[in-house]
Amino acid sequence: MDLRRDERKRIARAPAKLNLFLELLGRRDDGFHEVETLMVPIRFADSVTFLPVRSIERNLPAEIQLGVRVCDPVRSPFASKPIPTGADNLVVRALELLRQRSGCELGAHVELVKRVPAAAGLGGGSSDAAAALRLANLGWRLQWTNDRLAEVAAEIGSDIPFFVYGGAAVCRGRGERVERLPALPPVHFVVVKPPVGLNTGDTYHAYAAMTEHAENRGATLGRLADLISSLVGRGGRNPARWMQNRLQNAASSLSPWVDRLRMAFDQLDFEGHQLSGSGSAYFGVCRHAQHARRLATILRTRQLGLVYATRSCH
Repeated sequence: MDLRRDERKRIARAPAKLNLFLELLGRRDDGFHEVETLMVPIRFADSVTFLPVRSIERNLPAEIQLGVRVCDPVRSPFASKPIPTGADNLVVRALELLRQRSGCELGAHVELVKRVPAAAGLGGGSSDAAAALRLANLGWRLQWTNDRLAEVAAEIGSDIPFFVYGGAAVCRGRGERVERLPALPPVHFVVVKPPVGLNTGDTYHAYAAMTEHAENRGATLGRLADLISSLVGRGGRNPARWMQNRLQNAASSLSPWVDRLRMAFDQLDFEGHQLSGSGSAYFGVCRHAQHARRLATILRTRQLGLVYATRSCH
């Protein structure tokens, strides 16, 4: 997360993420699925501006106010429902919980510029919340460690701790146990967000209703280690050969767009391709930036949705 300071106002980039690996290990006692996933942040990002404020009324905490501006790409025909600005927004929930845990009585004016589509498996809302937590930690002068911020983040959403730490990581549990990886060489991608989104809960429920995952689980053992090794060392091996997303078949049962994207990517010379998270965004791995730009240009002619050429970032 990049930070810029202008007097008391601070601005952060809130990057999207891609799941290069996603395995489900069974249902937990709390009803969530145990996951094992490797996520990388990408340069495609929202931005969050944070300005701390004091209450004008004595003995009352200051308000947390959120404004949202949606950039033109997301206002296209593929736009999702309006983004909430009150207590339903992850940014507001995260800041309110941080203020409760820290005892801080300062408020904030937060401006969110949305570029990352919602309901896409790209983690936009979670990244926004993590950026707001880190900005509040600075703006409210809490001096908390990332570990303490991640504990608060885990109470709000499973992916938020990943974004608090930044960089590529393997996440386990519900996603809140973060094992950071060494800095990786850049990986180039093309990402497509189709006209429809997918609800995370619906995708997990569809997965639970399927039977084949119990039989296929053993075939994936060791793939994550091979993927990490190929990403860290590269060594001439294509990391895409080790990618997988256990939720892809479930997502394809909910939306025909998943298979439509898979077939479109199959026709091009991607190193590998799959669904990100619970969908609906789909991505392919490219050899370099020029390769990504060329394939993105081709896909934009096929009316598959919003198309982005991007790369991994720290």
